[in-house]
Amino acid sequence: MAESLEDLGPASQRLGGVVIAVTYGDGGMIWTTEGVKADMNDIATLLHRDDTTVAVIGATDDSSKYGSVIYRDLKRKGFEVYPVNPGRDTVDGDTAYSGLDALPVVPTIVNIVVPPAATLDVLKKAKAIGLTNVWVQPGAESPEVMAYLNEHDFNYLANACIMVQSRVRAGA
Repeated sequence: MAESLEDLGPASQRLGGVVIAVTYGDGGMIWTTEGVKADMNDIATLLHRDDTTVAVIGATDDSSKYGSVIYRDLKRKGFEVYPVNPGRDTVDGDTAYSGLDALPVVPTIVNIVVPPAATLDVLKKAKAIGLTNVWVQPGAESPEVMAYLNEHDFNYLANACIMVQSRVRAGA
C-alpha cells in the first residue's frame, strides 16, 4: 500500500476524502488507501456525459503549447469547451475568458494546463466559487498543488492527460 502521494504512481485523484491511485500494473484498477477498489478515474467518467463542459485554463493559439493542443483536441471531439486565458481575447476563433468567474456557464471540469505556481492560484479561485472537479494536466502539478487538492477536498485527476482519457468519446 502506498505510504504517500508520491508513492501513488503516475496518476492520482481524491474523491470524497479518500485518496485513490491508478495502479497500471494491476489491470488499470484504482486502489484506495483502505485497499478498496473504486471505479477508474471518476473525474474521467464525466467525459462520457453529453452535457459535460470543460474550461481549459491556459488555452492559447500558440500551437507549441499544450493549452492549444488540448483545447483544439477537445473541441474537435465535440466537447463544449471554454478557453480561459487572461492574456487572450480569443482562442481558435472562440471568445477567451479572463478567469473562471467570467465564464458564461459552470464548467463540469476545470482542466488546468499552466505551470504549478499558476495552478495553485487557479485552484484557490476555483474553490472560492465552488468548482471542485479539476483535472490537473501533467506538468501543472507539484507537491504543493497535490497537497492543496487534498487539503481542500477537490474531486480531481492529476498527472493524466485529458486527451488520452477522452479518446473513448471520440471513438479513437
